Amino acid sequence: MFNPLRLSLARKRRGMKKRELAKHIGVTERSVSSYEAGSQEPESNTLKQISETLRFPEAFFFGDDPEFPTPDVASFRSLSKMTASQRDSALGAGAVALLLNEWIESRFELPNPDVPDLGREGGGNAVASGDYDSSEPEGYPSRSSAQNPEAAADMLRAHWGIGELPIKNMIALLESKGVRVFSLAIDAKEVDAFSMWKGGRPYVFLNTFKSAEHCRFDAAHELGHLVLHQHAQPHGPDLEREANAFASAFLMPRASVLAMAPKSATLSSLIRHKRHWSVSVAALNYRLHALGLTTDWTYRTLCIQLAQAGYRQKEPESINHEKSIVLEKIFSALRQEGLSKADVAHQLSISPEEINELTFGLMLNALKGGRAASAESKPSGAALRLVKG
Repeated sequence: MFNPLRLSLARKRRGMKKRELAKHIGVTERSVSSYEAGSQEPESNTLKQISETLRFPEAFFFGDDPEFPTPDVASFRSLSKMTASQRDSALGAGAVALLLNEWIESRFELPNPDVPDLGREGGGNAVASGDYDSSEPEGYPSRSSAQNPEAAADMLRAHWGIGELPIKNMIALLESKGVRVFSLAIDAKEVDAFSMWKGGRPYVFLNTFKSAEHCRFDAAHELGHLVLHQHAQPHGPDLEREANAFASAFLMPRASVLAMAPKSATLSSLIRHKRHWSVSVAALNYRLHALGLTTDWTYRTLCIQLAQAGYRQKEPESINHEKSIVLEKIFSALRQEGLSKADVAHQLSISPEEINELTFGLMLNALKGGRAASAESKPSGAALRLVKG
């Protein structure tokens, strides 16, 4: 039976309004509304046009009711700057990822979540929003309001047993702690990343069009939301500043920065030292200032130099993008079982391209053998066990 909820999901995933879809398939906007309300089913020819326009197989529209994340449960770093279409497209990707994750978990046993609640009502060190200091850069907290997120970052590092060590791969770390990590191939600067809890599992979605350093910070930022804001809608400037402070402290622990910081903060010294923590020059500049290692004048001067050098848009000496180790292993295992990318896509009634966009480009490589050998040889802290073929 035709499922109107899946039509709504597919349309939003493509960032289309009802009138846009109506124009493409040659019907009225009222007809599209009727299709999505379930009061009318599209005829076979119309369904074919819907499938071609939205790039979802016809079979997709006859599946079970999907779970569609809503803006009130998903954290978006720049929600006020996003258009409704961009937001719906990102949430639509999240809905497809939930379908993919359900399919994966029916076949593989993934790591259980180990993401403690360190928020206000979680029994850990409570975070405090504090008063925003307008002299600090936009998107970051004042030093006083950053203290509790910093304590939470230290607590989580201690809980996970990573001490002051730099984190080599944020995605691998999150996956090893039971966070389901997927990619967003959305070429829009307003869409950074988002996270959510669903069915007792934490999810993080990263926009792979950003720089590798930006993606790492986004991953840490969303981790901040997951541990700090489980009891609140993850929106608002205070919560964003807290998540930024958490990310800064988690990626660049205080003791580590104090020990490794350059004696003289210059643009060239920051570029050299950022490699230790695999962060952006801008993030390291902020962290040094937040810890009192540079003066206001030095910090502002470096901000100007960063902008003049174009390092806000293009990171100097950028690192390689991280990819999912768990998903790489899954697709390698599926290939060994004899499942092609077409088989997986057919079972999910989703195009291979759609799945590829959610899996860091791994599906099209792993299932045709390009990464199979390397996937098996890479170590990972994330356990993965086949439970059903």
